Amino acid sequence: MQTIQPKKIHHALLAAALIASTVSAVKAGDEISAGKDSKQAPPIETNPLCFGALCFDVQERLRVEGRENNYDFNSALHSKNDGTWLLNRFRLGAKWEPTSWFKFYVQGQDSREFFSERTKIPGTVGAEGNDAFDLRQAYIEIGDPKEFPLVLKAGRQELVYGDERLIGNFDWNNFGRSFDAVKLSLVQPNWQLDLFASSVVVINRGDFDKSDLFNGNNNHRDQVFSGLYFTAKDLCFGSFESYALWLTETNGTVSNQESSVAATRPLAGPASNHSSFGTYGGRIHGDPAKLHGFEFDVEGAYQSGTVRGLDLSAFATHSGIGYNFALPWNPRLFAEYNYASGDSNPKDGSIGTFQNLFPTNHKFYGAMDLFSWQNLSNPAISLTVNPVKNVTFKVEYDAFWLADTNDSWYRANGLTTVRPLTAAARKASSYCGSEVDAIATWKATKNVSFQVGYSHFFAGSYLKDTGAADDADFGYAMATLTF
Repeated sequence: MQTIQPKKIHHALLAAALIASTVSAVKAGDEISAGKDSKQAPPIETNPLCFGALCFDVQERLRVEGRENNYDFNSALHSKNDGTWLLNRFRLGAKWEPTSWFKFYVQGQDSREFFSERTKIPGTVGAEGNDAFDLRQAYIEIGDPKEFPLVLKAGRQELVYGDERLIGNFDWNNFGRSFDAVKLSLVQPNWQLDLFASSVVVINRGDFDKSDLFNGNNNHRDQVFSGLYFTAKDLCFGSFESYALWLTETNGTVSNQESSVAATRPLAGPASNHSSFGTYGGRIHGDPAKLHGFEFDVEGAYQSGTVRGLDLSAFATHSGIGYNFALPWNPRLFAEYNYASGDSNPKDGSIGTFQNLFPTNHKFYGAMDLFSWQNLSNPAISLTVNPVKNVTFKVEYDAFWLADTNDSWYRANGLTTVRPLTAAARKASSYCGSEVDAIATWKATKNVSFQVGYSHFFAGSYLKDTGAADDADFGYAMATLTF
C-alpha cells in the first residue's frame, strides 16, 4: 500500500503555525500596550490555527537517545541497541465542531528512527522503527454534558484513565497508543462513568495501521478490551476511581497483554489459545491543594480468568505519600512502593503474573524502561524542584526486586524479558538492581518545550547470578513544538 509522503505538508504547516503564532503574539502585545494604563484584562489566548468551526493542531517532536548496556548488561559485547539515534514524530490534527454537541476529529502521524543500527521495523529487537504518515485518530463525539449528561465517542481514539498505570496513550513512545473504540460517558458535575469497548491499534510499517480486532497483528488474535470506569472528583481530599476491565482474545498469543505465558509453559486442553480475564480495582488520590501540601496516591487491582487456557489469579498495588513544601524552589518530596505478583510455579497449569494491560510505564518504574507492573517489588523516592520559572528538575531513586524468581523480569513493554527463565534464574537472588534518574524540563513558551535526562542503572545480584552484570546508562535530549 502506498503511503502519503508528508514532508512538504509537514514543513508548510510548521511554517504557517509559526507565522500565525507570531502574528497573534504581536497583536496581543499591541492590545496590551494600548491598554496598559487601564484595568483591562489581558486578551484570551486563542488557537492561531482556528478558522471558524475548523481548528488544526500540529506537533513536532525530536528526541536524541543514547543507550549503553540497556539490553544485555554486557560491556564486552556491542549490541544493536547500544548507541545513539534520533527519533522524530510529526502529528497533524483537524477538529470540526460546528455545534456544542457535535465534534469530528482526525489526526495523522509520521514516526521515524534515524542513525541507529537497529532494524526499522516497529517493536522488533527494541526498535521504535518507521511508520510513514498514517491514521492515528478519527472519531466523532456527540453530546454536550452541559445540556444532557450522555456523551458518545466512536472511532479511533486515545483511552487515558487514572495515572495511566493500566490504560494510557504511551506518549513517551514514538508511536504512542490509540484504540478503535466506542465509549459512552455519563457526565455529572462531580463524577463520570465511562462504558467502553475497544481494540488496540497495531503499528504496521508499510501498511495501514489496523486495530487488533481487524487482524492488525496478522495472526487473527481478535482482541477486545472493554470496561467500566468510574471517576469521582472534587472530593474533600481529592479524587476516587474504581474500575472493572475485561480483555478477551480468540487466539491468544504471547503479547504485551499475556506476557507471562512463555511458549515453554504447558497449555491446558483444546481451548488453550483462548484468553479471557477481568481486572477489578480502584484508586484514591489526595490533592496537595486540599491537604495543606500533603498528597497521597493508592491503587490496587485484582485479576482473575484465563490466559491461554491457564487459570489466572494475580494482583498489584501502588502506594505513595508526599509533601509539597512552601519554600523557595517549591520542593516536592514523594516516596512510593509498587508491587505486582509473579508466577511461583510455571508448571502447575495456573498463572500468577499480573497482566499490565495498556499502560504508560515510562512514567513509573525508572526512565530506562527496564520494568513493568508485573512480577515486581519496587520502592522509590523522588525530589522535584522549580529553581526558576518554567524550569523543573527531578531526581529519582528506584530499587528493584522480582516478586518471584520462578517468573521472569519483564521490561516496560510487558513482553520482552531480560534473561531466559532457566534453572539458574529460578535460584538467583531476586535483587535486580537500582536506578538513578535526573530529568530537567524547560517550558520555553506556550508552544515550545525542552527536556534532557540521564539515567544510570546499578546492576544487582540477579544479573550477576544469571550472566553479564555490567551497569547501564541512558541519556536523551528532547524538543517539542506544539500548536
